[in-house]
Amino acid sequence: MPLAAKGMLLTSMNIDAADEADFNRWYDREHLEERVAIEGFFEARRYVAHAANPKYLCLYSTAALDVLDSPAYKARLANPTDWSRQTMARFKDMLRVVARITISNGTGRGAALGVVRLRPTPDNAGAWRDALQERLAPDRRDGIVSMHLLESEPELSGATAEIPARNEGARDWFVLIDGTHVGAVSAVIAERFTGPAAAPLPPPVSVGTYCLMWDLAKSDIAQN
Repeated sequence: MPLAAKGMLLTSMNIDAADEADFNRWYDREHLEERVAIEGFFEARRYVAHAANPKYLCLYSTAALDVLDSPAYKARLANPTDWSRQTMARFKDMLRVVARITISNGTGRGAALGVVRLRPTPDNAGAWRDALQERLAPDRRDGIVSMHLLESEPELSGATAEIPARNEGARDWFVLIDGTHVGAVSAVIAERFTGPAAAPLPPPVSVGTYCLMWDLAKSDIAQN
């Protein structure tokens, strides 16, 4: 079945090599569980680049878009742990996008993820959405398990008090392509988004491929 989530937070960043070990330890030992524990969060997934920039990507799925504007989420943002404050201050090339999931086809999550970043305008958004309804069909390609469209919410995206994020992605769309291996994901990007068959969509702002590091679901967390 498609994603049960209706909202998603996408974050990506680089980190200096000297800080990388502590950065990964923080994500793995504190941050993902802290976020998934918030009411309305379903799951968090961590990725590392195969061929992409920034190097690290994280996706947080939520029951509804307004979870990412809720009192519980805002309270967590306003009260970071010392470890969080220190780690977030080291982020580089940070992108933080709150988005609505408007198309979701297929079943499950893959070991490989393709990310296609598009920049629509109000004039072409409808035509692009129609084109993507046809294009985001995982059943036509071996090795692809699901495909999704995230449409950013500008007023909720961008920096927070502790996160020095860029706001340039605040109006962008992000196509997510979940596959069993990077080769399958890369082939779909080339065929449907960067080659001659991409029309009427223009060339993407960027494309990238990532490998799943690990994921954490609400059901994985011990309930007190």
